[in-house]
Amino acid sequence: MVSSADLAALVEQPFDLLQEMERRSRDAHAGQAAGSMPAEWVGVGFRIGEEQFVASREQVREVLMLPDSMTRVPGATRWMLGIANLRGHLLPLVDLKLMLGSGRTTLRRTTRVISVNHREVPAGLVVDEVLGFRRFMDNEFANEAPETIVRCDRFLAGTYQRGEESWPVFNLFDLVESNTFLQASAE
Repeated sequence: MVSSADLAALVEQPFDLLQEMERRSRDAHAGQAAGSMPAEWVGVGFRIGEEQFVASREQVREVLMLPDSMTRVPGATRWMLGIANLRGHLLPLVDLKLMLGSGRTTLRRTTRVISVNHREVPAGLVVDEVLGFRRFMDNEFANEAPETIVRCDRFLAGTYQRGEESWPVFNLFDLVESNTFLQASAE
């Protein structure tokens, strides 16, 4: 076979050129899998009150506008805002800030619903704002989560630190699987 530096020599042999390009592509992909590229973590940034958090991209199904209408659930806690029909699926909407005991979320143009990508517990979490995708390198991660004003320590799984910015990692699955979340009836 032709040396990898001689692609120009294969211009007149399209089949051989494609084979060499495929071989290089496979070699490059294998090199990435072996760790030659630094590992990257991608999450969805959001704001609760004045604090910013990030949740794993795998835990977020989608980000939605706050629906125009929702149906209240009789006997539910105050943080259970109601149930909304979103694209033909019923989704319980939860005021995340209120559930965590940090006051009611003020509904504004920036208010969004994070649909949690959980197999068994459908949930839409109402947050002050979604800040989009955030990408971090593995070396920016620390196991210790910073203290937050919003009382969510038990749902934090470390933090990503970039310069002066701190992005606590909010584990949405831990939240929706918690007893507090699963017991939404008012007492």
